[in-house]
Parts: sequence; C-alpha cells; structure tokens
Amino acid sequence: MGHNEMTVPASYIKIANRLADIAGPIVARYFRSGIAIADKSDASPVTAADREAEAAIWAVLEAECPDHGILGEEYGGHNLDAEYVWVLDPIDGTKAFVTGKPLFGTLIALCQNGSSILGVIDQPILKERWVGAAGHATTYNGEAISTRDCADIKDAWLYATSPDMFRGADEVAFNRLAEHVKFPLFGCDCYAYGLLASGFTDIVCEATMKPYDYCALVPIVEGAGGIMSDWRGAPLTMTSDGRVLASGDAKLHESAINLLAG
Repeated sequence: MGHNEMTVPASYIKIANRLADIAGPIVARYFRSGIAIADKSDASPVTAADREAEAAIWAVLEAECPDHGILGEEYGGHNLDAEYVWVLDPIDGTKAFVTGKPLFGTLIALCQNGSSILGVIDQPILKERWVGAAGHATTYNGEAISTRDCADIKDAWLYATSPDMFRGADEVAFNRLAEHVKFPLFGCDCYAYGLLASGFTDIVCEATMKPYDYCALVPIVEGAGGIMSDWRGAPLTMTSDGRVLASGDAKLHESAINLLAG
C-alpha cells in the first residue's frame, strides 16, 4: 500500500479496539434471535443489529475523533474529505448472520488520504479478533500471526464469498483461477481474510466489493506478510473498482493476477 513507511499511532489502534468492543455485544445480542429483516435497496438483509452497532460506533468517533470523516454502510458518509476517514461495516456477511452462521464479522478501518492504514475484523460470537496496522505485525487475539508460503498455485486453497458475485467477464476470469487451484471454497465473507492472515488458506478472490467490505482487510493481510490488490495488481483505495485479490504468498499473487487477466 506504500504506507509501510508510516506507523499507526497506538492511540488509533486503541480506539479501533474500543469500537469493536462496543459493537460486539450489540451484534451478539441479536444473533439467532429471530429479529425482523429489512431489505435494503441492494436486497441484502440488514438488521436492527447493523444499525444499532453503527450508531454506537459513530457516537464514539464523533466524541473522540471529531476531525475525522466516517463512512458507514448503514448511515452513509460524513466529512469524507478529511485526511483520516473511518470506514465501518458492523455486520459484514449479513446473509451469514441472518442464517445463523457465525462467520460474519464487524469491520472497522481507518484510511489516510484514501488508503487504509488500520483494520479490525471482529467475530463477536467466536470471540476472535484480527487487528492490522501499518508499521505493526498483524495480531489474532493479541498474538502476532503470519501468512503461509504457497508459491505454486496448484497447492493453493481459494476462498470467495459466493460464486454469484462474479458475472460476465468476471465469472470467466474467476473460473479460470478456480480451475488452477487445489480447491475453491465459498461462504466465508471477511472471515476468509482472517484465515488467510493466520496462514490457514492461500487466496481470497472477490468482486462487487464496497470500500467498507475491503478497507479493514488490507492492513490485516499485509501486516501478516500477505499481499492485497485489485485484480490488476494495483493497490486498493476507497475508489477501487470492487475487484479484490488477497494472497498469502507474493509469487502466488503474481500467478493469480496472470490467470485473472487471461
């Protein structure tokens, strides 16, 4: 990301952890509780949990970081021209949440001039938290982690949230990649990127992603020794096209980009 020269202040990491601490119990309270589902314009199920958790996060940020911008999935944007912008998705994986599967996550990111420098994946049911920040090693529940070596694509395990996210040329490109890996697997949302950072899987390839879906993931993957980019290999920013590729191994990333390009 070109942010390796900067080190995120510990105070920001502390705030990010506090936001996850606040959102987690709210989200957990609603999980498997049979709450009503409202359909958003993009037809993804959204819950009262989403809105309540995001509102709680906004309240803290407005008090603690009044100069910072905020972009949330639920409540839109505020002060987005600021140097620092927090990017929030209280429940990434609403379909997993609604169907009772604890592989959704709360995503919290801090971007500086459009590039993410700090990210949290929090899984409040399983009590798992990945934290990544520029200049720091990525941690899982406080312990440093790293991706695993996997230079050969035929040995790689691949995750994507759903085959439905790939349409047209994207579907052709993804299938080309999927045919070359050891196993393509589906259905993990942000949790797959945590698994990649922890060294349990090798590639995550997705499309139709919004900034609040991927901004938190970049520092987590990169701080564990992995690589994250768009499908052309360009760094991800808040204005990327939503095609995302993460790999635990640099050589593997290159092979995956070549296959996606055809």
